[in-house]
Amino acid sequence: MDLHLSGKRVLITGASKGIGAAAAEAFAEEGCHLLLAARSGEALTALAERLRTQHQIDATAHVVDLRKADDVARLAKDATEIDILVNNAGDIPGGSIDKIDEATWRHAWELKVFGYINLTRLVYAQMKARGHGVIINDIGAAGEKLDANYICGSAGNAALMAFTRALGGKSLADNIRVVGINPGPVGTDRHVTLLKTRARHQFGDEGRYMEFQKSLPLGRPAHPREIGDLMAFLASDRAGYTSGVIYTVDGGISAGWG
Repeated sequence: MDLHLSGKRVLITGASKGIGAAAAEAFAEEGCHLLLAARSGEALTALAERLRTQHQIDATAHVVDLRKADDVARLAKDATEIDILVNNAGDIPGGSIDKIDEATWRHAWELKVFGYINLTRLVYAQMKARGHGVIINDIGAAGEKLDANYICGSAGNAALMAFTRALGGKSLADNIRVVGINPGPVGTDRHVTLLKTRARHQFGDEGRYMEFQKSLPLGRPAHPREIGDLMAFLASDRAGYTSGVIYTVDGGISAGWG
């Protein structure tokens, strides 16, 4: 299926690894030009160089911290001509309400919640001025299957779900589509870190984290590329009538698995 994405310019945040890097691969294979943003400059630069060589596209690395207003503004200025924004950066820690203090909670939300919102505000205005655009928010299924042991993430994801639906419900009036994806467990470094935290709290031994994967659908988490491919499809004109909705990709967990 031709997604008609060749030549489109895509900004992906949190692009140095995990879902962000998988999305970069998916869009590069479709012939898109990439602006890759993350805090990890070395990994980001290496990814950009590899994708340029393999797919004969433009790919630039932008080292930014989306917790900082100046960095957000600079990134948006660099992204004036983009067609697609993928908000993906985030590192909300696991833990119950007694484990997450105010400083940790605010630090997490500055990136995952306000980072998405602040960058979207600037990029949306630019897309509106140009007359088109697509914004994809990588959120997380904990926003709909609420988890007291991931309370900071559940609350933040639920806020971003509401943000996506509210903005995307009216955005087609500006010829902009806004959609969200709620991945469940995905086989990334972050997934392992969260499971280790859970194992440490539940068993007193983080080395037992693999025990939690046995009960997952198909006995595994999703592959990052399964999320990246959906992002590419949703960004394409094949999904041109889709806005203000959230796609859940969790193997059926939120629908009652287990």
